[in-house]
Amino acid sequence: MVIDKIGKGMGWLARKASGFEPKLIEWRDASPDDIVWRYPDEVIPWGSVVVVKEWERAVFYRDGKVYGVLGPGRHVLDTQNVPFLKGLVEGVYGQSIFRAIIIFVNITRKQGRFGGQSQTVELIPVKFHGSYYYRVDDPGLFVNKVVGPDERYTTEELDEYIRGYFLTKLMAFISQSSIRDLYMKAAEAGKKALIALRPAFREIGLELEDLVFEGLDVPPEYRERMFWILQGTAAPYLVQQETARKFAEAIKDTKASGAVLGAGMVAIPWALQPPPPTAYQQPQQPVQQGQPGQPSTTVPGGYTPRCPYCGKAPIPQGARFCPYCGHQLKWCPNGHVVPVEANYCPICGAKVQ
Repeated sequence: MVIDKIGKGMGWLARKASGFEPKLIEWRDASPDDIVWRYPDEVIPWGSVVVVKEWERAVFYRDGKVYGVLGPGRHVLDTQNVPFLKGLVEGVYGQSIFRAIIIFVNITRKQGRFGGQSQTVELIPVKFHGSYYYRVDDPGLFVNKVVGPDERYTTEELDEYIRGYFLTKLMAFISQSSIRDLYMKAAEAGKKALIALRPAFREIGLELEDLVFEGLDVPPEYRERMFWILQGTAAPYLVQQETARKFAEAIKDTKASGAVLGAGMVAIPWALQPPPPTAYQQPQQPVQQGQPGQPSTTVPGGYTPRCPYCGKAPIPQGARFCPYCGHQLKWCPNGHVVPVEANYCPICGAKVQ
């Protein structure tokens, strides 16, 4: 026993003489927004004490590898108390040290802000912004995937990386979504995006806890298309109609050559092909005039006039107001009902006065 005490005393004196006196290692003056903090010295004397608070984890990182993670408490650094330190020992007896980077990680919940622009499956540009909430769930994986490889130790660097990672995944989700689901069901879309993005966050050691869309908008020139899609008109048909309109305007406003005119005459019939049945225009049996319980209407070619606001049918030919919801209506030259703000008919593409 006496010999052991003398040996330990000599070891302590040797470490003190060599400058490797045990140290107290802890993250001080951390703000709630900080994500990680790196202890500045990679040489850790044997017997040093690491203090880890409840909201922290201490990760030992070296040569691109995480050796271990310490949880809350006071930890004396020797191979008996912390077995994973065996792979980090350097020096000889009495002057032993550990060489590693100690990275403290904040595991409390964090808020991030996002904003950007993507497009839906209907090729409608969507501007969006909102908030997301996350926390570090696996400190070792987070350090190995995000912090250590590129030495991102500042809050600004990590915020920028996580926000960019989040936006990339969110834009991919929006590009596979419908404008109907995003614009009319924003809260539900946020929950679906949360479920879709969680696996990607877990791959880098983070847990995505919530996602909220606070604003969604489309450019003014796309609002008419969005209106008709929300009414149930097929997006491909709207693109056809816009193509036909552009051809018509080009032929009308430009003294085009015969070749250009011929090309336009070939393209317009294709663009005017009727769309497949949609919620807006469902093929129905012709309604006979005077049928009990139905307004009197003429139904040419199997087309049943349907209110673009409430979706109910039939609408009496020439009616200026919907008999079901009271919205004002107008008609295209070919007898299709359209909302008062429409400039072109979504059924035939005719210009509406």
